[in-house]
Amino acid sequence: MGTPFAYFRGQFVPLSEAKISIMTHAFNYGTGVFEGIRGNWNEEEGEIYLFRMADHYQRLRRSCRIMMIHLPYSDEDLYAITTRLVELSGFQEDVYVRPMAYKSSEALGVRLHDLEDDFAIFVTPFGPYLDVERGARCCTSSWRRVEDTGIPARAKIIGIYVNSALAKTEANLKGFDEAIMLDERGHVSEGSGENLFMVADGKLYTPPPSDNILVGITRDTVIALAREELGIETVERPIDRTELYIADEVFLTGTAAHITPVIELDHRPIGTGKRGPITARLQGLYFQVIKGKHPKYRHWCTPCYSQVKR
Repeated sequence: MGTPFAYFRGQFVPLSEAKISIMTHAFNYGTGVFEGIRGNWNEEEGEIYLFRMADHYQRLRRSCRIMMIHLPYSDEDLYAITTRLVELSGFQEDVYVRPMAYKSSEALGVRLHDLEDDFAIFVTPFGPYLDVERGARCCTSSWRRVEDTGIPARAKIIGIYVNSALAKTEANLKGFDEAIMLDERGHVSEGSGENLFMVADGKLYTPPPSDNILVGITRDTVIALAREELGIETVERPIDRTELYIADEVFLTGTAAHITPVIELDHRPIGTGKRGPITARLQGLYFQVIKGKHPKYRHWCTPCYSQVKR
């Protein structure tokens, strides 16, 4: 058993001590950004590998620019703080690392300017988000994905996840595992917290950034693995809802969800109603890669225990 720690106000503290005031601006108005970084436990090596940490922090910096948040840490500082935090916590299982940059002023008033900024990270055990073996039963949500002209979808903004929460709960209360959200033009956008891929005629198709998706790091990983290891190219283009009904396979991707097959949408089976062969091959590759077991992609994996440089 590990002990959860946080990096809070410039120091490492037990997670139970990392508290903010109820007047904190980000708590009241959602004025913060975050990332989710998977730490994958490799039992044979006794190691947790953080997957594509540098890419997650690059995206966090982009989100900060959009939200006018100053992040006063170098990349090297962020990497060192994160690996040390995981090492301190000492978990021997998969974990989730949540860095957050946020408006920390205890002030009322809707704005981004003239406010203080802060940065925090916590780590917690985190198992499967969806059933990657059985797959997910999904429905098309009545809630539309927020437009970039409303809240920028390319940033992981705390406040935008109300949109996702509405869709996820609607799906769960109807008896489904996950929601598929459309944009305002009626094109498929993404799940409540995942990107989406469709397999048709041996090719991969996925919505483009212009359809208000968060450009996911797992999404990018899948595109690379499909091209480099399976010889399958990915086409980015708008996808209509009914295309998913007749697709050979559909799957969701995300840091939390990994690669999750969609076996049913709106009470219609996708393909055979079971995980398809291309999804299965990508899953097998992906789980080797994220645990540091594929030499070609080892550079994506950052160790937190035995190989951490002090």
